[in-house]
This record gives sequence, structure tokens and C-alpha cells, in this order.
Amino acid sequence: MVYRFIQDNCKEFGLRWLLRRFNLSPNAYYNFLKDRKSNYRTQKQKIHDQINKIYHETEGRLGHRNMKIFLARKGITCSKNTVHKYMNKELGLTSIVKRKKPGYKKGQPHKIFPNLLNQNFTTDKPNHVWCTDFTYLFLTDGSKRYNCTILDMYDRSVIASLNGKEITNELAINALKKAIASQPKLTDKLIVHSDQGSQFTSKDFIDFCESVNIQQSMSRAGCPFDNAPMERYYNTLKNELIHHYHYHNDEELNKAINNFAYVWYNHLRPHTYNEGLTPFEARYRKSKILD
Repeated sequence: MVYRFIQDNCKEFGLRWLLRRFNLSPNAYYNFLKDRKSNYRTQKQKIHDQINKIYHETEGRLGHRNMKIFLARKGITCSKNTVHKYMNKELGLTSIVKRKKPGYKKGQPHKIFPNLLNQNFTTDKPNHVWCTDFTYLFLTDGSKRYNCTILDMYDRSVIASLNGKEITNELAINALKKAIASQPKLTDKLIVHSDQGSQFTSKDFIDFCESVNIQQSMSRAGCPFDNAPMERYYNTLKNELIHHYHYHNDEELNKAINNFAYVWYNHLRPHTYNEGLTPFEARYRKSKILD
């Protein structure tokens, strides 16, 4: 307590005057300062070690904002500025940088459904509004694969993810069937929002939606912002997973995407829409409130 008083008041009264007043030697005071810095360095090193461990366990996917959340889960509280300093300036760790999005090519729509969302991607209950889309992927031999994913707008969770060798209405229907099978019985009218791709405007897809009481909604042609949650998910998938590994066959690709979607994205990765909670945590918390 005496040393802390001296440290707090040394500028006002003078360090040597205070040391004489308390009959203390300068060496004792400076040894006290060294011990305090030692504790600080020890604590800082522990945080560094945790950041390094989390960074490599998550394969470099986390920026300083999400790293702050992961540290908090381990009982370590730091400001995002401190985490940014530790990660980038002191440890040289940077998160995966997103690549520039390629230009959007306008397609020719077939049958068009009205846009029921108008960029309002919020809903107060699960399984009320789903968004879906396709993206392309490559194997090491250059052959192309396609992924169809469905997200629930309630908590941004991945309801279904399915790969195929061709981008067809059959792949879109099978992904939708997989999503329906994964959820409890759908009691309310479900809206499925997509772009105007021919897979979603095909007679087979439209007939299937009508058979299971699903109402279709579509983005405007050439406007990816009308399906922004899907755009963001696919950016995340490619920048945090696809662009950093080689996939030699369908088995490797399917396993990697399923692990990313159903484990990492749904259960471990914080989401800004959920105020830092994972989709699973957000759904559980919201469900408890609704109950």
C-alpha cells in the first residue's frame, strides 16, 4: 500500500522526499516496480498464448472482434483495441482477407415471383423465412461442383447444404427436402427466398414448393443485395475455407463443407446478426424467451 501511494504521488511531492519520509530505500521501491511489471508481463504472455492457440485452432479465420469473443468464452476480458494490438502488431496474426467479389452477370429470368422480403431479412420465429442460392466450387482436377445452401433468417443458421456435379432444379429440390426433414413439422406458411435462377423458376421446383405449402419469393434480377444473407454466407464459406485448401474428390469437399456449415458456422462461429452469439446459441436463447 505504501509503495502504491508513493507511485501515485511521486510527481506531486518528489520521489526521494517521499522515500525519506517513509524511511524506505530507493532499491526497495524499484524492486516493487519490477515485480509489478513482471506480473503484467506474465498476464500478457498468457493472453498471447491463448490468442495463438485460438487462432491456429480456428485456422486463422478470426479477426480481432471475434477473437475478443473467443477470449471472453475462456474468461479473458480485453477491449477489441487491445486484442487488435496483440494480434496484429505484437504477434503478427491477421485474419483471412476477403477477396474482391467478381462482377455479377445478369441472367434471363423465367417465371418470376414477387419479392416478399424487400431486403428485410428479420423474422420473429424459426422456419418462417428461408433464403437459398447456389455457388460454384472446384476440385483439384479443375472439375466444377455446385453447392446449394439454405439459411434460416431467424438466427442465420444453415438448415441444409448440399453439393452436386450440375446446377439443376433437382439439386435445389433435394436441398429443400433436406432442410424440411431436418426441422420439426412446419406448421406456419414458410417463405423461401431466392434469386431468379432457372433452378428456382423451373416447373419442378415450383410444383414441389406448392406441394409442401411453401411460398416463393425472389430477388430482383441483377440485384444481389436482395439476397444479402446468402451472399455473405458464401463469401464467408469461400474466404474462410474453400480458398485455403485443395479438394481432390467429392468426399473431401463434402466433408469439409458439412463440417464448416453444421459445426463451425452453426455452433462455434460468432455472428454479428446474433450480437456475437452463434446461430445455435441465438436459437436456443430466443426459444427460451418465446417459451
